[in-house]
Amino acid sequence: MDCPVVEFQDLGLLDYKEAWDCQTSLFKAVIDQKIYNRKNPNSSIKTKNYLLFCEHPHVYTLGTSGSSENLLISESILKKIGATYYKINRGGDITYHGPGQLVAYPIFDLDYFFSDIHKYLRFLEESVILTLNEYGIIGGRIEGLTGVWVDIDSSNPRKICALGVKSSRWVTMHGIGFNVNTDLSYFDAIVPCGIKDKAVTSVEKELGEKVNFLEIKNRLKVNLANVFDFNFKK
Repeated sequence: MDCPVVEFQDLGLLDYKEAWDCQTSLFKAVIDQKIYNRKNPNSSIKTKNYLLFCEHPHVYTLGTSGSSENLLISESILKKIGATYYKINRGGDITYHGPGQLVAYPIFDLDYFFSDIHKYLRFLEESVILTLNEYGIIGGRIEGLTGVWVDIDSSNPRKICALGVKSSRWVTMHGIGFNVNTDLSYFDAIVPCGIKDKAVTSVEKELGEKVNFLEIKNRLKVNLANVFDFNFKK
């Protein structure tokens, strides 16, 4: 089987709804092509894979398995702190996105990779863990919970990367929120991922200084390609 090819797009700082619409359009196009190809076995048009990187202005998003009670502030306070709020179609509970957080949205046709959503989530986590290792931060997993954590064997494990995905016909959307130079005070307004007894952190907080955002983007990009074993479209 040929190595999958992925088209990379860095969308920069982008409104959450605009990014969601962009994802949805690509997601639908891939699924529509898959359906067409199955109905027309002689079709020579292959489905495409995409990897979108971006940052969002302050926003809270609630997944399909979440509870609105985990948003701890009112609509008036949301406006006061310059944040928006969306109920969306990924799995998981509530999370925060904002400037300084690296958001990655893989829109992959997993028929090119493997038909296993749990493995897909573990590969996303592994890509972040490898990236953290390059900064001397030991990331890991906590059994029964998604995402990437630091100090997992201590009494104070901290979440540094959240995951939430949607899939249909083995096509994925949504993805990861990786706290790099994130203003963590915005997490005070929610019960992050619906988990009441765990803290959040960032690369900046763990290192005691801001990191080069372009550099960490490039490192995560490379690690995703290595873990999933794909090439970027030239």
